[in-house]
Amino acid sequence: MSTLKISDGVVKDEVLVLGLASTNSKGGIAIEAGDMAIDTKTILSQLVDMGATGKADEVTKLPGSHVRLMVFTGLGKKSPSYTHETLRRAAGSASRALAGNSAATFSLPAKSLAEVAAVAEGAALGAYTFTEFRGSTKDDHKAPLKTITVHSKLASSPEAMASVVRAAVIAKYTYLVRDLINTPPSHLTPDSFTKKLAAVVKAAGGAKSGLKIQIWDEKQLKAQGFGGIIGVGQGSANPPRLLHISYTPKGRAAKRYAFIGKGITFDTGGLALKPAAGMEAMKSDMSGAAAVSAAAIAIAELKLNVAIESWAPLAENMPSDTATRPSDIITIFGGKTVEVLNPDAEGRLVLADGLMKAQSSKNKLDGIIDVATLTGAQVVALGTRTSAVMTNNQEFSDEFLQVAAQSGEQFWPMPLPEELRASLDSPVADLANIGDRMGGMLVAGLFLKDFVNPELPWLHLDIAGPAYNEAKPHGYTPVGGTGIALRSLVTLAEQA
Repeated sequence: MSTLKISDGVVKDEVLVLGLASTNSKGGIAIEAGDMAIDTKTILSQLVDMGATGKADEVTKLPGSHVRLMVFTGLGKKSPSYTHETLRRAAGSASRALAGNSAATFSLPAKSLAEVAAVAEGAALGAYTFTEFRGSTKDDHKAPLKTITVHSKLASSPEAMASVVRAAVIAKYTYLVRDLINTPPSHLTPDSFTKKLAAVVKAAGGAKSGLKIQIWDEKQLKAQGFGGIIGVGQGSANPPRLLHISYTPKGRAAKRYAFIGKGITFDTGGLALKPAAGMEAMKSDMSGAAAVSAAAIAIAELKLNVAIESWAPLAENMPSDTATRPSDIITIFGGKTVEVLNPDAEGRLVLADGLMKAQSSKNKLDGIIDVATLTGAQVVALGTRTSAVMTNNQEFSDEFLQVAAQSGEQFWPMPLPEELRASLDSPVADLANIGDRMGGMLVAGLFLKDFVNPELPWLHLDIAGPAYNEAKPHGYTPVGGTGIALRSLVTLAEQA
């Protein structure tokens, strides 16, 4: 991972990154150099000759006089001030384009602490690569930036230094989420997932940092009645697991949240086998588990005064002679029965176990959040960059949407219409795992709502599309795992 710094000194790096904005519809452009003094006249004419427009995601490189390379990253339409997300994405686009360089200084129009933090975060998030499984072609891929320096007059401020440290922590654990998602299912099973996270917890300080970890194996899960996790995972040679990572701060915690993440390390659909086309992306079906687990550790590393209980129900959904059959009935932790009409609607089954287990704790929760690549209907409704939020508590939802916007992650509120709940009724069990096809994302949310105490503020985050980018890279977002939800969960804890 890149080293993050902040400085207001003379630029000695080989590469200088500046902003570029469009000023009108006729192709006018303006250099946005932040606190850096730049002679723009000659440079602007060169940029015009090269066809630079300043649009978002555009990166233009020029040889420099005092530095080896000047890089101009698009900010979109010129503005007296730019949103934090605009700065985050512009910095990310530049750092992605600078793979192969050792160091770069970013001087973008960031006047406030929050803007400086956004530049640092975007640049760090953009400097990501995943080459672990490359062999003969590994050397063909350029290494990401080794050192990122944010140039700002605020550099001597302790608050600015702290914001850069925070950005480094956010990037570190976003990388962890992305790495887990990008790891092929041949190397990431429920068991190896828990072992990888156990190693991360240990590296983060373990008990000395307030972190504890507990793992349930398949025998314990069956004995203790985790019918959802067992039912989904029983068709695989790789047995299921339940991972619990808790963080307890020193002193009295301001709030206590439970995070539950869907952890299907590979989803074939089980006996409701998915089509071959696109099934390779199902290695990302554990994105929610990765996000909540990494968020708990990040919150501990930031020493936030909020207690976190993260739960990752992990299973591999495979077809075999032991797999759950359509019409089978399973018993969720706590006793509620579910008729499994579709084995490919499996994420809600492991989440139901996780939700019930999280609420069985003696510790009083202030809120509970599940994160899941749950439904294809989410992608149909909101596309591949906006996640859905469903809730039983409007105040909690509003609070989350505010911190999500602050973090730069796109979420949109969706309803839970009571009239759809009847479609989940079963003639032989307490409820079925599928209902009406139309509004499938909402029906899935209503299923999960059945396993939440109505008095406990709850959020359901469906991240099915945004969790895995199968299109081109953009801003600070690479191809593959994105790490969505981690930043919002950490920001929620900070606000608490």
